[in-house]
Amino acid sequence: MKRFAFHPFLAGVRDELPLLVGVFPFGIIYGALAVQVGIPASAAQAMSLIVFAGSSQFAIAQLVHQSASAAIIVLTVAVINLRHLLYSASLAPYLKRLPLRYKMLLSYLMTDEAYAVAILNYQQQGDRPQAHQYYLGAGFALWFTWQISTALGLQAGTFLPAHLSLEFALPLTFIAMLVPVLRTRPLLASALSAGLIAVLARSLPYQLGLILAALTGILIGVAAERFCLRERHPHRTDTLAASIEREKRI
Repeated sequence: MKRFAFHPFLAGVRDELPLLVGVFPFGIIYGALAVQVGIPASAAQAMSLIVFAGSSQFAIAQLVHQSASAAIIVLTVAVINLRHLLYSASLAPYLKRLPLRYKMLLSYLMTDEAYAVAILNYQQQGDRPQAHQYYLGAGFALWFTWQISTALGLQAGTFLPAHLSLEFALPLTFIAMLVPVLRTRPLLASALSAGLIAVLARSLPYQLGLILAALTGILIGVAAERFCLRERHPHRTDTLAASIEREKRI
C-alpha cells in the first residue's frame, strides 16, 4: 500500500507538532507574566510578533519590571540570541540561492525548535524547493502556536490575583528542558558550573550574573569535552604529537 505523501509545508507542520507541546504552555506563562509585571497587553502581544523569541521575551519582561534602561535590554536580548548566528551559519549554504525576501521570511521564523527539524531535512534533501517549503511549514507552526498561546496567557493573566507570582515558572520550564539532555559528563559539568556561578553571582545588576554563568558553562563544557576525548582516544593525541615532532625535524 502506498504511503500517503504530505505536501512539504504540511510535513514541516507535522514534524514540528511534538515540539509544540512544550511551546504552548511556555507562551501562556509568558503572557500571564507580562500582565503581572505591568506590560500592556498590546505591547506584550506585539513583542511576540516582532521579537518572537521566548527566552528573550521573558528577559525583557523581567528587565522592564526592574526599570532597566533600553540599552541594557537590547544588550541582554542580543547576548541571549547569539546562538542564532550559529544557526544562520549552518543554514546559509542551503538558502544562498533563495531571493532576499524569502531569506528574510525564513530568518524571521528561525527558532530553536524550527531549526532542529529544518536542518535535518536540509541535510537529507539539500537546497531543493521542497526543503524550503518544509522549513516554512515548521516555522509557521511554531509562530502560530506562540501567538495563540501568548494571547491566551494575556487573558489568563488578567484573572490571576496580583499576589500570585509566576516568575518561578521560567526557571522550572528551562530545568524541565535541560535535565533530559544531561546524559554525558561534559554536559553535566557545564550545567553544574553554570548553575553554581548563577547562584554566586546573583547579586550582580542587570542579570549580568546569568551572562557570566552562561560563559562559564560554555568554557567548562568545552574543556570537559576535550578531556573526555583524550580519555576515549589517547592514541589520537599521541599521533598528533608525533606528527608535530616530525614537522619540527623537517
